[in-house]
Amino acid sequence: MQTLTLRNCNLCPRLCGADRTENTGLCRSTHQMKLARAALHFWEEPPISGERGSGTVFFSGCNLGCVYCQNRQISRDGVGKTVTPEVLKEIFLRLEREGAHNINLVTPTHFSLPIAETVSLYRSAGGKLPIVYNTGGYEREEVIEFLKETVDIYLTDLKYADGNSAARYSKASDYPEVAKAALKKMAETAGALCFDGSGMLKKGVVVRLLVLPGMEHEAMMNLKYLKETFGDGIIVSLMNQYTPVGEDLPPELQYPLERATYQTVVNYARSLNFKYAYIQEGETAKECFIPPFELK
Repeated sequence: MQTLTLRNCNLCPRLCGADRTENTGLCRSTHQMKLARAALHFWEEPPISGERGSGTVFFSGCNLGCVYCQNRQISRDGVGKTVTPEVLKEIFLRLEREGAHNINLVTPTHFSLPIAETVSLYRSAGGKLPIVYNTGGYEREEVIEFLKETVDIYLTDLKYADGNSAARYSKASDYPEVAKAALKKMAETAGALCFDGSGMLKKGVVVRLLVLPGMEHEAMMNLKYLKETFGDGIIVSLMNQYTPVGEDLPPELQYPLERATYQTVVNYARSLNFKYAYIQEGETAKECFIPPFELK
């Protein structure tokens, strides 16, 4: 397997080659982990958040740069606090004491190496919670293989079915094929879905599809792919929470998702008869659902 390194960074499909021990990469990050929030979070899928909440850690920086990003304060603007693996290990332990069902790592790709070190420290200190890798899906297979002893649950996006859309909205024309290859590796390394007695997920893969305005056809293409490729071996989560934020949105994304558009995708998902699938109900497309990044 190829050696993963931060000195000629190859942790994500961008392969930017930056020496992140001295500078930042395209992810806007150095080798030092930076956090914007670490707290119990109740807005994930039910087998992730449960009743007590998911111990969610939001990392600063990102390797995608989506034009519609709801967390651009941390993904682009660098808001966050630098921590060492030893400090982050203590944060994991605190979240466990507070009753978290799991440790949920949001946008972790560019910090996968120090995260693996942190999880090892956490386990050595007696930490027992499942580790959730909460990613935009733009991952290298080599990194997923490297994380097979670190990550228990993958909570991953499948954003696009068409490279033109991926290029226009995330500057990653290769996203569809890269994300699908990474997803297969996630399913392989995480293994079959495994729940505890209360229905909380212990191992497995959850795939999120955020339905974008006017792009129901791509969501349905991805649903068909997921059913044909993974059957009932994964959990599917259909999201209606697209929120138009920011000043650089293209015209077609300047409006919330129409209810009828989302319902079209939901109806198609039902026709595929997924065993494990979630939909969102009510008004979730609001900025009040974006967590505050106040370095808590």
